[in-house]
Parts: sequence; structure tokens; C-alpha cells
Amino acid sequence: MVDMDYKVVFAALETVCEDNISILCGPSDLPYGAVARRLVTCMREIQEHGRSLKPVIASFTAVFHHYDFDAQTPGNGYRTLAKVLLSCLMHIIHKGRYIASNYNSAFFRVDHNASEMEAYCSALCQLRALLHLAEQLINDNGCGELYSMQDGDMSRRFVQEYSSMHKACFYGRCLGFQFSPSLRPFLQTVVISMVTYGETYSKQQSGLGLAALSLLTSGKYVIDPELRGAEFERITQNLDMQFWKSFWNLTESGLLSGFSRIASYPVQVNFTLTVPPVTLHLPLASDPSLTATVSPPIAHWGPGPVHMRLISCELREGQASEELLAYSRSDPPPITASHLPWVQTQPRSPWLLIHFHGGGFVAQTSRSHENYLRTWSKQLSVPILSVDYSLSPEAPFPRALEECFYAYCWALNNCHLLGSTAERVCLAGDSAGGNLCITVSMKAISSGIRVPDGIMAAYPAILLTTDASPSRLLTLIDPLLPLGVLTKCINAYAGADSQTVQMAAGSGSLRALGRDTAALLSDLTQGASNWIQSYLDPMRTTGGVRSLSLAQTGSAGGATRGTPASASATHCGGRVDYPEGFEPLRSECLAFVRLTSCPVIRNPFVSPVLAPASLLRGLPPVHIVASALDALLDDSVMFAKKLRDMGQPVSLTVVEDLPHGFLSLYQLVKETEVAADICVEQMRIIFQRGNLRKRPKLGETSPSGSQSG
Repeated sequence: MVDMDYKVVFAALETVCEDNISILCGPSDLPYGAVARRLVTCMREIQEHGRSLKPVIASFTAVFHHYDFDAQTPGNGYRTLAKVLLSCLMHIIHKGRYIASNYNSAFFRVDHNASEMEAYCSALCQLRALLHLAEQLINDNGCGELYSMQDGDMSRRFVQEYSSMHKACFYGRCLGFQFSPSLRPFLQTVVISMVTYGETYSKQQSGLGLAALSLLTSGKYVIDPELRGAEFERITQNLDMQFWKSFWNLTESGLLSGFSRIASYPVQVNFTLTVPPVTLHLPLASDPSLTATVSPPIAHWGPGPVHMRLISCELREGQASEELLAYSRSDPPPITASHLPWVQTQPRSPWLLIHFHGGGFVAQTSRSHENYLRTWSKQLSVPILSVDYSLSPEAPFPRALEECFYAYCWALNNCHLLGSTAERVCLAGDSAGGNLCITVSMKAISSGIRVPDGIMAAYPAILLTTDASPSRLLTLIDPLLPLGVLTKCINAYAGADSQTVQMAAGSGSLRALGRDTAALLSDLTQGASNWIQSYLDPMRTTGGVRSLSLAQTGSAGGATRGTPASASATHCGGRVDYPEGFEPLRSECLAFVRLTSCPVIRNPFVSPVLAPASLLRGLPPVHIVASALDALLDDSVMFAKKLRDMGQPVSLTVVEDLPHGFLSLYQLVKETEVAADICVEQMRIIFQRGNLRKRPKLGETSPSGSQSG
């Protein structure tokens, strides 16, 4: 679409701008006055941005194919930035045509439409700045290189720009414009939930009670997109890590996980295990008559147990054994086949899937990923062992890796208890979990034990640095993965923001949910009072933020029009030189983004993209499923290229129109279901290697080939 249609899009934009300016400036009896003048000013700005951006997109389309994994897999950050820009322009064109056709209608909401157009004008201005930064990356990096890993100055300039650039426009009226339209209601719900949760977070509660109070204070953010965007920007600019963990751990609540279980496949086995820290002995891969010793996790606080969840759609031999149930954390113990005599025990599966969940190394557990794991178990007819590794910042690297590697080794030794003969073992994970799949396999290679038969890594986080790349520029506009959040998670895992290290309580967040239930009624009352008060006193909003129109502030969402002088004052060091006469909008709320300078982040077991060939050689087939709109896309492209150039078996699939974390949105919209099915197909290929059962619409994938979704 990008290389074929961009000329048509820019021509349509020019026509729409001219039509609207002509109509609103021409002789008419329109009673719109000042609002009409706002629209004219806005359309002229959009027209100027469009004329400046057309040659930029033309230059991108001439070269961005050089950065793809291969000709069959079009996908890299330069393509994505061009696509995002054209998506923004299409929204402007659609809105402009509507205004031109309906301005004379009695039902035309002139102020609403002017605010919509102004919001997209602000977004277009910021995207123009991002494309200018991307141009500098193309000039600074070698052909085909997506990262500026040797140019720390460019990465610092990117972080400095992020710190001062206005972002609220992307979280208000323009929220999620780049994603599939069916996802926009969900994204709006997430943003409204987060800003209302943030408003009540200072009550020092967590869980259900706080969520209920947030619900009743959300009204103003529903009806005021500018206020919502400004508050979301404030929260993510200077993120409180405990707030972030607390918010996303709401998905662990019994209420939400209960709804998830209702919507997902029923399974006959689903319970948690706690494996004590004992030394394991595994046969060496090179000589099974010899054994390797695997010590239990010891980093930071010494030996400790490892928590896991076993999910199986069918009850299989070993899963109801007393030996396995002795590991169970459930209270009361899980129901076994002896209590359900009508359940038929199936023979052990030849396959075993070991799963590491995502969550930025700082949040969530297997419970919040249970929805799609149940589906995978059903579709693949395989038992799944999902590892609840310890989370950062309380448990920084290498604790999570040690626990996941230990769980992998324990599963190999005890597969008979898990309902599997483990003839073929696949590791699967998303985001942080994808990182752990790769690093656990690297650790298996270095330990000399059996490596898994394959890896399925969905949108993996495999370069934990702030090195600039074109796709990482998307962190300025992405509501699910802003740069402030990404750097906080990276620093937490690296130990740069570590707190007092102590053994993590496996279910502390769930116990907190129960405590809050007792305070629910008082929270509801207080929340209703706060909501009413916010309307009695309109200027009383969170953190002193005021909801002002563009006409009052001069820019959307509290942004200010930057100047070269003000920009230079904001930046400490190398400033970005934008084209003469252009400067992006600046935020009134500056972000503090701590550069990930800790040496740990360049450890190959933290950032596998940086691993030497000696540590990667011997990896099993790696199947990466990435999203074209994910800020971490370039990580996957570069890693896949690196493995391919080494002769390692690798495939890359790039799905369209979905955000980072799309597996957690499984069953929410059709597009996420299709993407999840692609992940399932990659795992099926691993399990059935040599006896592949092809499915329609997924194309061909060879062990060293690629696949485009």
C-alpha cells in the first residue's frame, strides 16, 4: 500500500484542504465565525505539512525494502512510519470530506469537527518530526541497518526529543488511529481506566476497591478527550513503577480472570505448582551416559522455589498422580480423576509446550495469559507448563532467567507427571517471555543439555537498550508501550531501579484484591462524590490539569508551539535540527527518561540481539511473530537477519494493524484471533516437523525461510 498509494493520498489531501479553505473563506452566510477561522488555520497547517512530507515519503519508499528480512516479509520501522503517516492522512481526508459535504447541515457540530481536525493536525505535526528523526537514522546507519547501536549521540537525541515533545494528542481524539478500527474502543477503555486509576491511586489501595472508585471518577475523561490525553501523558511521562504494576495486575483479579475463563476453552487440568529448590541432574546432549548438574535459582536471595501453572485440555496420564499433586499450590487441592470418574484419562502426549509470559519483566503472571493458553492447549492437544517467574524490580536479572531455566530442566526430568513424553518440546512466550525463551535456550546450549525443539516468540523484547531505531520512534505515539514505560521496565530488569531485594510473594497481588473488597462500599460513595464535585467545579481536575480548547491554549492538550530557542534550552546536548520554519509541539510536562546505561543491558543473556555467534549457534528453529505497528519490530527483524546470516533456522512473520501485546487481546477482535492462529501454526510446525499439516492462508514456511502475515 505505502509504495503504491502514497501519491494518491497526498493528492487527495491537497484537494480536501483546498476545498475546505475555499468553502470556509468564500462568501457565505455561515454563522460559525471564530470556529470557521480555526478550521481554515488548521487546514492551511495540514496543507503545509503535507507538501513537506510528500518528498520524505517518496524517499522512504525508494529504500525501505533494503531493511526487510527478505522480499517475502515486508516489514521494518521505516515502512511502519510511512504507513502510520498515511493512516493519519486518511483520517484527515475522511474528516475533511465530511466537513466539506455537511458544513451547511443543521446538525453539523462545528466545534466538535474543528476539535477533531485540530487534534489530527497536531498528530501530523508530531509525525513529521518523527519522520525527520527517521531520515537522520537512514543517513547515520549503514544500508540495511535498523539500529544506531554505535551512535550513542543519536539515541540520546531521540530520548531528549521524547522528553519534551507533546504526546497528548495521540491519547485523546486520535487514540489508536494507526491500529485496526475494531481495537479503538478497547484502547480508549485502557486509557480511561489508567487515568482514572491514577487519580485514585494515591489512596494507597490496590485491586477491586480502587478499580471501583476509578470507575465512578471516569466520567470527565469519557467526555473530554483533551483532558484524557493530557492526563495519560502526565502519567506515562514520569511513570511510577508500582502504579504500573498495580494497574496491570488488575488482570489477575478473580472477577476479570473469571470472565476470561468463561470466554475461553474449558480445560480439565488447570492448577498451580510450587517446585522446591533442589539440585537437578540431566543427561548431556553430547553423551547421555554423562550428566550435567543444574542448581536451583540463587540470584539475590538464595535458593527459592519456582512457581508454575499446568494447563491441559484433557486429563492425561501422570497429571492426577499423587506425586504431581504434592507440588500443588491450590487450597483445596485440585479435583482429580478419582473425584470425576466420568473423565477418561488420555495417554501422555508426545509434545510438551513450556510457556513464559510477557509483562515487561515487571507485571502479570500465567493467570493473566490463561485465556489464550487454554485455547492453545485445545488446538494443539498439548499440555502446557507456564512459569510464574519472579518479577522486577524486586527480582532483577538474572533471577527470572534462572527460574525459567530451572523450570525447563525440571519439566524435562518430570515430563511424565505433566502428561507428556516430551519427545518434542517447544518454548513459547510473548514480549519479555519471548526474550526468556531465547535466553533459556542459550543457557541450555552453554550447559550442554538438551535444547528445545523449537521456539515461538511473539513480539519478543530482545534488545533491552534505548538505542534508536525507526520502529522505536513509535514509542512517542503508542499508548501501550510509551518510551517512559519501556525504559522503566528495562531499568527494573537490569537492576538499575532495584528495590530492597526480597523473596517475591507469589500471590501477594491477589491477596490484596481480597482486602480491598471490604472497602468497596466506601470507595463507591467517595467516587460518586468526587465525580459530582468535578462537575460542580470544572477547574478541579487531577494534578491541576485544565481542559482548554485549542483556541484557548494555542495548541492541543496543553502543548506549546516550540521554537528553536526554546527547544535548545530544553535539550542538554545535541539538539535535533529540524527544517527551517518547522518545530514540533512541545509538552508542558517534561518527561524524565533515564537512559539505560547499566552494563547489564548489553549482557547477551539480557539482550540476545547483541549475543556473539558462539552463544547463538545451536539454537533450535526460532519462529518470530511480530507486529508491523510494534515499537519492538526492528528488534525482531535484526535478530532474524542475524540468525539467518549465521545459517541458523529462523522464520519471521509480520502481522498488520495490531499493537504490542496482541496475544493478550485474543478473542477481542477478529484480527487478534487471526494473529494468534498464526502463532499456533508456528508451534504446530515445530511439533510436526517432517509431517507438516498445512493450513490455508498462512503460506509456506521452511526452517530457514520466512512468512508474511
